[in-house]
Amino acid sequence: MTVELYTMLKTSAEADKAKALLSLELLGNKAAGIGDHSTEDFYKNAEEALIMLVDADDKLEALEKYYKV
Repeated sequence: MTVELYTMLKTSAEADKAKALLSLELLGNKAAGIGDHSTEDFYKNAEEALIMLVDADDKLEALEKYYKV
């Protein structure tokens, strides 16, 4: 794998991780600022953020394990 491709994949995973952590922070501590959402929307958004976080961590772990550049 080229350094450029590795860097792009790692940067993308890091950005997804940052988005997920921010989403969970907003949902957990500033939910009133999110707007008019139903409870179902709130739960769905929280689940999606958690999935994004887990996926990003998995991607970063795989890159480190298989492609140490």
